[in-house]
Amino acid sequence: MSVDTVVITGGETDVCVLTTVLGAIDLGFRVLMLSDAVCSGANETHDAAVDLLGDRFSVQLELRKTEEFLSAVPV
Repeated sequence: MSVDTVVITGGETDVCVLTTVLGAIDLGFRVLMLSDAVCSGANETHDAAVDLLGDRFSVQLELRKTEEFLSAVPV
């Protein structure tokens, strides 16, 4: 199917989302994480996870807003 990119949203940014992003990167996917479509029970760890992913994995991961992503998807 030639999939090379995954788009990630979800809950618990500092646990489930973090694990999913790292797994996708390990498998060689380009990852888009919709930064306004992820959440966590604790703002402090959510913010830290988003900052870590955005800074440390900037080659494999792109952070985007949902509206920006949807407007770029061909219809």
